Amino acid sequence: MEEAPLGGLSPQAFLRRHWQKRPLLVRRALPGFRGVIDKSALFALAARSEVESRLVERRGKRWAVTHGPLTKSSLRKAGARNWTLLVNGVNGYGEAAERLLRRFAFIPQARIDDLMVSYAAPGGGVGPHFDSYDVFLLQGEGRRLWRLARARRFELVPGVPLKLIAGFRAEDELLLEPGDLLYLPPGWGHDGIALEPCFTYSIGFRAPSGAELAAGFLDYLHERGLPDAAYRDPGLRPAIRPARIGPEMAAFAETQLARIRWRRADVHEFLGRYLSTPKPNVMFRGSIRRVSGLSGFEAILNSKTQFLYLGSRFFINGESLRAHGSQRKALAELADRRRAPGRALARAGLGRLILEWHRCGFLSLGARK
Repeated sequence: MEEAPLGGLSPQAFLRRHWQKRPLLVRRALPGFRGVIDKSALFALAARSEVESRLVERRGKRWAVTHGPLTKSSLRKAGARNWTLLVNGVNGYGEAAERLLRRFAFIPQARIDDLMVSYAAPGGGVGPHFDSYDVFLLQGEGRRLWRLARARRFELVPGVPLKLIAGFRAEDELLLEPGDLLYLPPGWGHDGIALEPCFTYSIGFRAPSGAELAAGFLDYLHERGLPDAAYRDPGLRPAIRPARIGPEMAAFAETQLARIRWRRADVHEFLGRYLSTPKPNVMFRGSIRRVSGLSGFEAILNSKTQFLYLGSRFFINGESLRAHGSQRKALAELADRRRAPGRALARAGLGRLILEWHRCGFLSLGARK
């Protein structure tokens, strides 16, 4: 793993002093950084149907948002000023972008979302807003002025296609140049304005809400098989108050819902599957290359693959398996480092599984260096 781009600040010190507490500006976090994708390649990604992209335009006080796929002609029509193209999941489409994202591996992988890249024309931005998650903003080519305001309960502008802060008043201004890094905790108001054509690389983090987890867990329980019984009321009498829910139906609902049971193991299984499930637009292309063994190869996880573990249970792209002993150690090494020697995996009895993941496109097999 490459060193964290924190300007000499250790990950431990950063997490203790800044994480979800206060912003951090690191000048020349990546000296000489020129980006990991050029304008043409970013526009090409925005034109693909499986890639999540948005074009945000400002005309005076009016805002417009167009969701991808976006053709190059539509981007050219945006004009010379006051627009921004945002493309999510860029780490899934290039090794350099994936390596950049993994520079932040001092944060658990279950929390890392993706690398979003924005290209802005002069004056471009997405307006004053706040995020419910942590974010690192790494400046690529060009310069961007960031206006910041402490976290509070912000009022939103009604009737616009973006969640913009009403009456935004900046408490600080920071000019970011190539290689500079800005960390913002959740809830901080920020407004980034491009002073010239520029790239910004946003490393965002997952922060599922309790409501999201609850809804997902109920779906998981439903798939596993919830108690099922049909309501019957053979002794039904004519209704005196037709709109009233009868006590028999209320009692039936209470009885059936009380039969729902789960254990800690169910919560762990759900959480691993939930956190490792790819976004709906993510696709894997299986390999047609025939490989009979792992000797001489190195298994390298696909940049789109999410591979997590909890105890002896491992989760890869929404699927789960249990491992023990040497298998557990070998798989943990693959999950943590995102690569592992094929010989070690084969020695742990994982050869057939790794070849299956290779056929599914979850990982690649490269020649061992």
